[in-house]
Amino acid sequence: MSAPLPPESTSPMVPENDMRTRAKDHLPSVLLTLLSIMQALALELVWDHIHEHDYLYQASWTSVLGWVEIGATLFGVVLIWLIYTSMVMRFRWVPTTADSVFPFIVGIIEFLMIAALGVDRLGLWFIALAVIFGAMTWVSQVTMLRARLDGENDAFFASVSPATPRDFVASIATVTTLAGLGIYLLLSRDQGWFALVALLIATTALAVQFRLNDRYWRRSMGLP
Repeated sequence: MSAPLPPESTSPMVPENDMRTRAKDHLPSVLLTLLSIMQALALELVWDHIHEHDYLYQASWTSVLGWVEIGATLFGVVLIWLIYTSMVMRFRWVPTTADSVFPFIVGIIEFLMIAALGVDRLGLWFIALAVIFGAMTWVSQVTMLRARLDGENDAFFASVSPATPRDFVASIATVTTLAGLGIYLLLSRDQGWFALVALLIATTALAVQFRLNDRYWRRSMGLP
Protein backbone atom coordinates (compact mmCIF):
# COMPACT_ATOMS: atom_id res chain seq x y z
CA MET A 1 0.00 0.00 0.00
CA SER A 2 1.31 3.39 -0.89
CA ALA A 3 1.66 6.09 1.72
CA PRO A 4 -1.19 8.63 1.85
CA LEU A 5 -0.60 11.91 0.07
CA PRO A 6 -0.02 14.93 2.32
CA PRO A 7 -2.92 17.35 2.53
CA GLU A 8 -2.81 20.30 0.17
CA SER A 9 -1.74 23.55 1.75
CA THR A 10 -4.41 26.22 1.87
CA SER A 11 -1.80 29.00 1.88
CA PRO A 12 0.97 28.07 -0.55
CA MET A 13 4.29 29.78 -0.03
CA VAL A 14 5.27 32.34 -2.64
CA PRO A 15 8.85 31.81 -3.89
CA GLU A 16 11.30 34.26 -2.39
CA ASN A 17 12.38 35.62 -5.76
CA ASP A 18 8.75 36.46 -6.58
CA MET A 19 8.43 38.31 -3.27
CA ARG A 20 11.60 40.29 -3.92
CA THR A 21 10.47 41.19 -7.43
CA ARG A 22 7.06 42.26 -6.19
CA ALA A 23 8.62 44.41 -3.46
CA LYS A 24 10.95 46.10 -5.96
CA ASP A 25 8.06 46.71 -8.35
CA HIS A 26 5.92 48.42 -5.69
CA LEU A 27 8.71 50.34 -3.94
CA PRO A 28 8.62 53.47 -6.18
CA SER A 29 4.87 54.02 -5.77
CA VAL A 30 5.04 53.42 -2.00
CA LEU A 31 7.96 55.78 -1.44
CA LEU A 32 6.63 58.51 -3.70
CA THR A 33 3.18 58.29 -2.11
CA LEU A 34 4.65 58.71 1.38
CA LEU A 35 6.92 61.52 0.26
CA SER A 36 4.20 63.35 -1.68
CA ILE A 37 2.07 63.46 1.48
CA MET A 38 4.99 64.90 3.44
CA GLN A 39 5.78 67.48 0.77
CA ALA A 40 2.14 68.53 0.45
CA LEU A 41 1.99 69.14 4.20
CA ALA A 42 5.28 71.04 4.05
CA LEU A 43 4.02 73.32 1.28
CA GLU A 44 0.80 73.94 3.22
CA LEU A 45 2.79 74.96 6.30
CA VAL A 46 4.91 77.36 4.23
CA TRP A 47 1.76 78.84 2.69
CA ASP A 48 0.23 79.31 6.15
CA HIS A 49 3.39 81.11 7.29
CA ILE A 50 3.20 83.47 4.31
CA HIS A 51 -0.43 84.32 5.05
CA GLU A 52 -0.06 84.72 8.81
CA HIS A 53 2.89 87.17 8.93
CA ASP A 54 2.21 90.74 7.86
CA TYR A 55 5.87 91.78 8.01
CA LEU A 56 6.42 89.93 4.72
CA TYR A 57 4.26 92.51 2.92
CA GLN A 58 6.04 95.57 4.28
CA ALA A 59 8.89 97.41 2.57
CA SER A 60 11.58 96.58 5.13
CA TRP A 61 14.86 94.76 5.59
CA THR A 62 13.07 92.16 7.69
CA SER A 63 10.78 91.46 4.75
CA VAL A 64 13.77 90.92 2.45
CA LEU A 65 15.30 88.40 4.86
CA GLY A 66 11.95 86.69 5.31
CA TRP A 67 11.32 86.19 1.60
CA VAL A 68 14.87 84.94 0.94
CA GLU A 69 14.40 82.43 3.77
CA ILE A 70 11.05 81.31 2.36
CA GLY A 71 12.54 80.99 -1.13
CA ALA A 72 15.37 78.81 0.20
CA THR A 73 12.86 76.68 2.10
CA LEU A 74 10.76 76.07 -1.01
CA PHE A 75 13.95 75.28 -2.92
CA GLY A 76 14.79 72.68 -0.29
CA VAL A 77 11.32 71.09 -0.44
CA VAL A 78 11.57 70.72 -4.22
CA LEU A 79 15.13 69.37 -3.98
CA ILE A 80 14.13 66.62 -1.55
CA TRP A 81 11.37 65.57 -3.95
CA LEU A 82 13.80 65.52 -6.90
CA ILE A 83 16.42 63.47 -5.06
CA TYR A 84 13.89 60.83 -4.04
CA THR A 85 12.16 60.63 -7.42
CA SER A 86 15.45 60.37 -9.29
CA MET A 87 16.60 57.52 -7.03
CA VAL A 88 13.47 55.39 -7.41
CA MET A 89 13.30 55.97 -11.17
CA ARG A 90 16.99 55.25 -11.82
CA PHE A 91 17.55 52.22 -9.60
CA ARG A 92 15.87 49.07 -8.35
CA TRP A 93 16.72 47.48 -5.01
CA VAL A 94 15.22 45.13 -2.47
CA PRO A 95 13.54 47.42 0.10
CA THR A 96 13.87 47.16 3.85
CA THR A 97 11.71 48.56 6.61
CA ALA A 98 14.03 51.56 6.78
CA ASP A 99 13.04 52.60 3.25
CA SER A 100 9.49 53.23 4.49
CA VAL A 101 10.74 55.04 7.60
CA PHE A 102 13.20 57.42 5.90
CA PRO A 103 10.48 59.67 4.36
CA PHE A 104 8.94 60.18 7.81
CA ILE A 105 12.30 61.10 9.33
CA VAL A 106 13.04 63.56 6.54
CA GLY A 107 9.49 64.94 6.77
CA ILE A 108 9.73 65.56 10.53
CA ILE A 109 13.02 67.45 10.13
CA GLU A 110 11.49 69.39 7.24
CA PHE A 111 8.51 70.39 9.41
CA LEU A 112 10.89 71.55 12.15
CA MET A 113 12.72 73.74 9.63
CA ILE A 114 9.43 75.27 8.45
CA ALA A 115 8.34 75.81 12.07
CA ALA A 116 11.58 77.80 12.53
CA LEU A 117 10.72 80.18 9.68
CA GLY A 118 11.05 83.79 10.79
CA VAL A 119 13.86 86.30 11.00
CA ASP A 120 13.99 85.97 14.79
CA ARG A 121 14.58 82.21 14.49
CA LEU A 122 17.16 82.11 11.70
CA GLY A 123 19.63 80.18 13.82
CA LEU A 124 17.22 77.30 14.39
CA TRP A 125 16.29 77.33 10.70
CA PHE A 126 19.93 76.93 9.66
CA ILE A 127 20.51 74.11 12.12
CA ALA A 128 17.44 72.26 10.82
CA LEU A 129 18.64 72.77 7.24
CA ALA A 130 22.04 71.34 8.17
CA VAL A 131 20.36 68.27 9.67
CA ILE A 132 18.31 67.80 6.48
CA PHE A 133 21.46 67.97 4.36
CA GLY A 134 23.08 65.32 6.54
CA ALA A 135 19.97 63.12 6.56
CA MET A 136 19.54 63.23 2.78
CA THR A 137 23.24 62.39 2.27
CA TRP A 138 22.84 59.41 4.60
CA VAL A 139 19.62 58.22 2.92
CA SER A 140 21.17 58.56 -0.55
CA GLN A 141 24.28 56.63 0.45
CA VAL A 142 22.33 53.79 2.09
CA THR A 143 20.13 53.54 -0.99
CA MET A 144 23.09 53.50 -3.37
CA LEU A 145 24.77 50.75 -1.36
CA ARG A 146 21.69 48.53 -1.67
CA ALA A 147 21.21 49.42 -5.33
CA ARG A 148 24.82 48.41 -6.06
CA LEU A 149 24.06 44.91 -4.77
CA ASP A 150 21.24 44.45 -7.29
CA GLY A 151 22.32 43.16 -10.68
CA GLU A 152 19.65 45.19 -12.48
CA ASN A 153 21.73 48.31 -11.83
CA ASP A 154 25.01 46.94 -13.18
CA ALA A 155 24.89 49.13 -16.29
CA PHE A 156 25.29 52.20 -14.08
CA PHE A 157 27.58 50.94 -11.35
CA ALA A 158 29.98 49.23 -13.78
CA SER A 159 31.50 52.65 -14.48
CA VAL A 160 31.00 54.15 -11.01
CA SER A 161 33.41 53.30 -8.22
CA PRO A 162 32.14 52.82 -4.65
CA ALA A 163 32.12 55.97 -2.56
CA THR A 164 35.19 56.72 -0.45
CA PRO A 165 35.54 59.09 2.53
CA ARG A 166 36.87 61.73 0.11
CA ASP A 167 33.52 61.75 -1.70
CA PHE A 168 31.80 63.00 1.46
CA VAL A 169 34.14 65.92 2.13
CA ALA A 170 31.88 68.40 0.31
CA SER A 171 28.77 67.17 2.14
CA ILE A 172 30.50 67.32 5.51
CA ALA A 173 31.76 70.82 4.73
CA THR A 174 28.24 71.94 3.74
CA VAL A 175 26.63 70.51 6.88
CA THR A 176 29.36 72.00 9.09
CA THR A 177 29.07 75.42 7.46
CA LEU A 178 25.28 75.54 7.77
CA ALA A 179 25.41 74.36 11.38
CA GLY A 180 28.13 76.90 12.18
CA LEU A 181 26.10 79.73 10.66
CA GLY A 182 23.08 78.57 12.60
CA ILE A 183 24.93 78.53 15.91
CA TYR A 184 26.34 82.00 15.30
CA LEU A 185 22.95 83.44 14.33
CA LEU A 186 21.33 81.72 17.30
CA LEU A 187 23.81 83.33 19.70
CA SER A 188 24.18 86.73 18.04
CA ARG A 189 20.56 87.24 16.89
CA ASP A 190 22.04 89.00 13.86
CA GLN A 191 19.45 90.31 11.41
CA GLY A 192 21.70 92.43 9.25
CA TRP A 193 23.96 91.87 6.27
CA PHE A 194 25.53 88.77 7.79
CA ALA A 195 22.12 87.12 7.98
CA LEU A 196 21.46 87.91 4.32
CA VAL A 197 24.85 86.58 3.23
CA ALA A 198 24.24 83.43 5.27
CA LEU A 199 20.87 82.90 3.58
CA LEU A 200 22.45 83.38 0.16
CA ILE A 201 25.11 80.79 1.09
CA ALA A 202 22.36 78.35 2.03
CA THR A 203 20.53 79.02 -1.23
CA THR A 204 23.75 78.48 -3.17
CA ALA A 205 24.35 75.16 -1.40
CA LEU A 206 20.85 74.05 -2.39
CA ALA A 207 21.45 75.16 -5.99
CA VAL A 208 24.68 73.15 -6.13
CA GLN A 209 22.84 70.05 -4.93
CA PHE A 210 20.17 70.67 -7.54
CA ARG A 211 22.85 70.82 -10.22
CA LEU A 212 24.55 67.65 -8.99
CA ASN A 213 21.26 65.78 -8.95
CA ASP A 214 20.57 66.91 -12.52
CA ARG A 215 24.05 65.79 -13.61
CA TYR A 216 23.61 62.33 -12.07
CA TRP A 217 20.21 62.01 -13.73
CA ARG A 218 21.60 62.91 -17.16
CA ARG A 219 24.48 60.50 -16.69
CA SER A 220 22.11 57.66 -15.80
CA MET A 221 19.78 58.42 -18.72
CA GLY A 222 22.61 58.86 -21.23
CA LEU A 223 21.60 62.47 -21.88
CA PRO A 224 24.10 65.15 -23.00
